[in-house]
Amino acid sequence: MIQHVTEWNGLDNYKDVLTGEEFWRVTLRSILFTAVNVVLTMVLGALTGLLLARLGKRMRFTLLIGLVLAWAMPVVAATTVYQWLFAQRFGVVNWVLDKLGWHSMADYSWTSSQMSTFFVVTLLIVWMSVPFVAINLYAATTTIPGELYEAAALDGAGAWRSFTTVTLPFLRPFLYATTFLEIIWIFKAFVQVFTFNGGGPDRLTEILPVYAYVEGVGNQHYGMGAAIAVLTVLIMLGLTAYYLRIVLKQEEDEL
Repeated sequence: MIQHVTEWNGLDNYKDVLTGEEFWRVTLRSILFTAVNVVLTMVLGALTGLLLARLGKRMRFTLLIGLVLAWAMPVVAATTVYQWLFAQRFGVVNWVLDKLGWHSMADYSWTSSQMSTFFVVTLLIVWMSVPFVAINLYAATTTIPGELYEAAALDGAGAWRSFTTVTLPFLRPFLYATTFLEIIWIFKAFVQVFTFNGGGPDRLTEILPVYAYVEGVGNQHYGMGAAIAVLTVLIMLGLTAYYLRIVLKQEEDEL
């Protein structure tokens, strides 16, 4: 139920958001959060994808099944599993750490600080994002002609040189596209952050989508929440324009 009197105030909501320190603080936090998750996801996903290309059929099939199951798991269900794993009193992680001799972690609250909360949320997001990157890049490696590797071997190229001169040039377009998609998906990772700890403690783990929801729905400042949401979309459009500029520049260099 709306408890505030609604009235048209023009662009005042955007003025209040842009002149406030909190919006820029959350924006910086969102960018850093996205950057860390994207880097980890792309590195681990690329390594996993290259590993898939080198495994035998049985091992590759087994790993692909595991990746697909992790990727297909509903976000809320996956977040609930991580809440259970990192629970303070009965969490599996705390129990394992205690058994390994780290007794100070036996009753540790992973949601009590900004860094520990982000650590768990990052694990969750990377775990759910790596399968897409790995499978995408593995599929890309299957398009590389085997004759190119044979020619590189005849020229005396080792494993690293074959990777840099043959594999990487073919994978570069897929890496660009996959990185861009991961930036979009992770930047708007509302469900994982909000479901795990509601943006806490003390709203220190809010990213822009969570910030917009808390301000708009939680505090019933719907105009403020809408303004934050629109500004978030504009930031994403800016990232899209930057990506398209990189792709067009790459195509011009190839020509």
